[in-house]
Amino acid sequence: MELLSTIFYFIIAIFILVTAHEFGHFITARMFGMRVDRFFIGFDFWGIKLWQKKIGETEYGIGAFPIGGYVKIAGMIDESMDTSYVGKKAQPWEFRAKPAWQRLVVLAGGVAMNMVLAAAIFIGITGIFGESRTAITTPAYVTPNSVFASMGMKSGDRLVAINGQKLQYWEEALDPEHFASGELQFTIERNGQELMLQAPKDILSRIDDNQSLGISPAMPPVIDQVLAGEPAAKAGFLPGSLITAIDGVPVSDWNEVVSIISRNAGKKLSIAWVHLKSTPDEPLTAALIREKGQTFITDVMPNQSGKIGISLKQTIDSKRVSLSAPQAIASGIGQTWKTTVLTVQGFGKIFSGQEDFRKSVGGPIKIARIANQSAGQGPISFMYFVAVLSISLAVINILPIPALDGGQFVLNAIEGIIGREIPFEIKMRIQQVGMMVLLALFAYFMVNDLLNP
Repeated sequence: MELLSTIFYFIIAIFILVTAHEFGHFITARMFGMRVDRFFIGFDFWGIKLWQKKIGETEYGIGAFPIGGYVKIAGMIDESMDTSYVGKKAQPWEFRAKPAWQRLVVLAGGVAMNMVLAAAIFIGITGIFGESRTAITTPAYVTPNSVFASMGMKSGDRLVAINGQKLQYWEEALDPEHFASGELQFTIERNGQELMLQAPKDILSRIDDNQSLGISPAMPPVIDQVLAGEPAAKAGFLPGSLITAIDGVPVSDWNEVVSIISRNAGKKLSIAWVHLKSTPDEPLTAALIREKGQTFITDVMPNQSGKIGISLKQTIDSKRVSLSAPQAIASGIGQTWKTTVLTVQGFGKIFSGQEDFRKSVGGPIKIARIANQSAGQGPISFMYFVAVLSISLAVINILPIPALDGGQFVLNAIEGIIGREIPFEIKMRIQQVGMMVLLALFAYFMVNDLLNP
């Protein structure tokens, strides 16, 4: 089931991103009167298609291989390597017959649409759900062997300031803009004392596979629901209980509980939990349960999927602040800008050798894993992932590499400057070399994903 879920969410993410990107090329080409012969999501290698339909002069389709897509514009050198028009007079509806500035707009259309998609997602989430605000007084949960753990931070510590600037909310602390800076110092509170922790300069390349820095607001493992017929229900667990230890090891965060249980599928676990005998008049919190509840120790065996049939109760001090339409738009555009800057700076550090290339890049396998993990955290998390990936796709495509939009952009810009077309043979060779480079990179990323899971 895990594999099917991973494949499913990968296909959904790629379908959204590729559709937006190719639509950007399609709509700008049609705007300038260019003929679009094909609009395909996914590649139809060896003619294998899931669906196709011709409407007007364009054949629309879905290829069986969900690793990209393409728009075939008449008179343009692209992935299809079509040479049927060579030696013939340029027709008014062909890409090559249009002014250089129109060709450049078409080539930039895919990148622009990916940026628009990201902004639309950020604006939509912010406009519908508002902005999240989690009090900075909420203690931290630090993942073992993570970046923050290596800095010396421990679960239960409280964030106070970044580079001397006082914090009010967790959202400020985890703002991507902070991690793009060269120097980053955290002030934390531990047992009533303030400590200073210095972040490593290569912090971006040291993040773990699910793109987490290993720190988040602690979510006390309070049980919300106990599913009938599942191991927890059979063992006698009750809603509203707080899990305090597993096999004698204290636990303080829901992610910690899920991680331990999922690693022990089919193995008996001894779980300590605290439960209130009566419903309290005051709001239910982990501290209240721990103070006034009764402790039980129960043996339970997770099923083969690594689950016992319980769900989380939200007890964290968090709220969502509603924004007006203008505020939501401003916030969404701001998030798009910050994420784009961070992405560009990340690529800059990779190319300059400041970041570990193998750990900083990911191929289809890694993207699929992250897509599944984000979907598991809810639809908002998944759409945020799609928005961030859309921006990454835009930045990659604008790089001046042959066969990418950026490479085509450079060639057409040169043609506009010199006032004549570059010989077809030269452009075709450049395209072929570019395709070989991309295929080699694709193979490298696949191997890298397997060797660095």
